Amino acid sequence: MHRPAHRLAPLALLLASAFAHAQSATADDAMKAAAQKAIATSPDVTSRLNALRAAVNAIDVARGAQLPHLDLDARVGKARDTISSVSATTSYSGVGVTVSQLLWDGLAVRSQVAQLGHDKLARWFDLVDATEQAALDATRAHEDVLRFRRLVELAEDNYVQHRFYHDQIQSRFRAGVGRGVDLEQAAARVALAESNLTTETANLHDVTARYLRVVGELPPAGKGGSTSLAAAMPPSAGEAMNVALRDNAAISASIENLRSARSLVRNREAAYQPRIEARVRAGAGHNFDIVTDQTRDTTAEIVATWNLFNGGSDIARVRQQADLLNQAADLRDRACRDTRQTAGIAFNDTRKLAEQMAALDRNVLSIEKARDAYRQQFDIGQRSLLDLLNAENELYTAKRAYANADFDLQVAQLRTLAAMQKLTTQLGLVRAETPVADDAAGWAAGEDLPALVTTPRSELDRRAQQLLANTPQPPAPKK
Repeated sequence: MHRPAHRLAPLALLLASAFAHAQSATADDAMKAAAQKAIATSPDVTSRLNALRAAVNAIDVARGAQLPHLDLDARVGKARDTISSVSATTSYSGVGVTVSQLLWDGLAVRSQVAQLGHDKLARWFDLVDATEQAALDATRAHEDVLRFRRLVELAEDNYVQHRFYHDQIQSRFRAGVGRGVDLEQAAARVALAESNLTTETANLHDVTARYLRVVGELPPAGKGGSTSLAAAMPPSAGEAMNVALRDNAAISASIENLRSARSLVRNREAAYQPRIEARVRAGAGHNFDIVTDQTRDTTAEIVATWNLFNGGSDIARVRQQADLLNQAADLRDRACRDTRQTAGIAFNDTRKLAEQMAALDRNVLSIEKARDAYRQQFDIGQRSLLDLLNAENELYTAKRAYANADFDLQVAQLRTLAAMQKLTTQLGLVRAETPVADDAAGWAAGEDLPALVTTPRSELDRRAQQLLANTPQPPAPKK
């Protein structure tokens, strides 16, 4: 039974939409799986995780100085005393227990705990940054594999077309209706197409090896597709850099390193303060504490020590830490500059490549139409073989440029999201949420945003018209 076409159209549209959605879901799953695998196995991530754990333990070490200390000591020996030329030897032994509690140290322990707390946050942000970079490396490796699979496919099609022309010309030559020079031209182009295919195949091998290094396993088979991230892009370069400066983990880590250095300055200054401890000691033994016939002793005391001269070491340490504080501030500024540059360039690449792809798409369509026309004209003898082969090479180059621009756009979007600290969130990867440092929350790019230097298309069109006006016109054909 014949069904009206208008009833089948919605069904066909639905099936096409479902197929496209399935392809997109498959691409999303493949990219997400690669990134998640890289995060779980990356030595950079695991090393920073261990550094974070060590920083957490360091805080517990420092806090221990604020708690009471309990020491057990045991002694046995002989003491020889000489008084008025009379010597006496005393044997003694005993066991004692000492409890001490720090009362005041110029806030040295407190500032050290604060400093180590900032170190812990810095290591956390280092871990978050390493996670983001591992995800970026994995997704770029995934895109590179897809890129060169596509380029191999184009090189294979190009080789097939040139082999077809070669075999066609060879058949004509053997039939006595073709020229030998055409056959040589076709053979040369086949060799070039074969060389291009070899190059693309080698490139695919290299990016596959890189994928194996980054992810830890070979990429899944199949052509696959790229994940569209256009919807996640910020509306402007300024917004991209503002988000990057606020949320980027490398900046947050540099801020915490600066705060850590500031706390360490206060720790060094505590050396100028007295140290006060409360001590209680109790013990028992024979001639305990070298006192004849003493069997027990209990002592409670407050001990204050104050260093008056230390060879200038304390002053030198304060100066040293002040220099390290300035260094931490410089490293923070460098992290801000690097992030601002990375985010600005990555976002500008997304905008540039989007414009380029529209032009490259028109270029491919126009060259493809010209190639088809050349092929028809060649079949009827109105075009030479060289014209047709040049058209095929031009079409191959155009398709290759479009494919590269397509994948470059995907990578630029990945770079933009990574600079904004949004890549793992966008891909739905498993990791802890990134806290926002207070010092970074209010930052904005402002006038530090590098200006985008561009020439309007209307100005370029005007130059072309001016060039045309200055070009001598060919004489009109004679009637």
